[in-house]
Amino acid sequence: MSDIKKVVLAYSGGLDTSVIVRWLQDTYDCEVVTFTADIGQGEEVEPAREKAKALGVKEIYIEDLREEFVRDYVFPMFRANTIYEGEYLLGTSIARPLISRRLIEIANETGADAISHGATGKGNDQVRFELGAYALKPGVKVIAPWREWDLNSREKLLAYCEERDIPVEKKKGKSPYSMDANLLHISYEGINLEDPWAEAEEDMWRWSVSPEAAPDKPTYVELTYSRGDIVAIDGEEMKPHVVLETLNKMAGDNGIGRLDIVENRYVGMKSRGCYETPGGTIMLRAHRAIESITLDREVAHLKDSVMPRYAEVIYNGYWWSPEREALQALIDQTQAYVNGTVRLKLYKGNVDVVGRKSEDSLFDEKIATFEEDQGAYDQKDAEGFIKLNALRLRIAAGKGRKL
Repeated sequence: MSDIKKVVLAYSGGLDTSVIVRWLQDTYDCEVVTFTADIGQGEEVEPAREKAKALGVKEIYIEDLREEFVRDYVFPMFRANTIYEGEYLLGTSIARPLISRRLIEIANETGADAISHGATGKGNDQVRFELGAYALKPGVKVIAPWREWDLNSREKLLAYCEERDIPVEKKKGKSPYSMDANLLHISYEGINLEDPWAEAEEDMWRWSVSPEAAPDKPTYVELTYSRGDIVAIDGEEMKPHVVLETLNKMAGDNGIGRLDIVENRYVGMKSRGCYETPGGTIMLRAHRAIESITLDREVAHLKDSVMPRYAEVIYNGYWWSPEREALQALIDQTQAYVNGTVRLKLYKGNVDVVGRKSEDSLFDEKIATFEEDQGAYDQKDAEGFIKLNALRLRIAAGKGRKL
């Protein structure tokens, strides 16, 4: 007899998690609580309620977390100009800590003994969900069906559904790829993408037109920043999730945000994936632009030096860790004067910064000018500066040392 009486499941309403509901009921003889989060995946989440009811679920949580997701997770990450392995904007990674937190909160609210998820045993998400859960509730029991059952193919899952009369909607034209979507991005894996030499099919992409098909006329947009976060687009104040929704549409229409990479998963393997992050691509470029005129040089370089570590922390699932909180405190402190406006030109897959201004700008035209500066900068001072910095090089060269 299992000591698990109630389990909170991260539930999408799709094939995998529908099977998991019944599998948990059969295997653990337990009550299942479902939790479905709307974080901007672009699909209606309310149908999950009827699907869960049909499986005998009595406690059903469906929550709109879009605002919280962007405000408390996406925006803090972008303050650091976070990018993993030089390319990936961490769209999947940053959604997991929020889902983990709500799973634990719902487990506490309902008196559940365990939580469960549909992540496979090969991926990073199992690590992210579970590290977050253990950080927030050390003694929680985690049930990961993909590490326990033998239903390791779509055919077996469908057969399981047929044997147990589990209703599964078979959508016409559904993408064959393994996909994950939220307000920040869509990821695509599997099928032909498992061959790193094969080009992604054009009809795979959902949010963006190809750069070749983008308008021949550029789109200009102005983003207003306050303490490192975008607060307005073209002068119109917006909530964080509306900012991202607006930028996604604007960027996607201009063929911006597609990425095709082979990344190093935390679990050890290399994985090829394609990502659409239209709004995030604009946000990264614009944030670096506003920082370029508002941040002190050494502070900017310090941020750049810790960013790869911060990116790894998020990618690997350590959002709820002391090192992430320490890094976040440093990053947030640097954003006090990151205020102002950036003007961008969007054109056929490109994001060009064409203007930046701020009342907190450290750019001094009187000093930087190539024209007469009225004594603002004494060029003779550069001679001593250069000689002092060359001293160690001159000493080594004088000793005959070779580089």
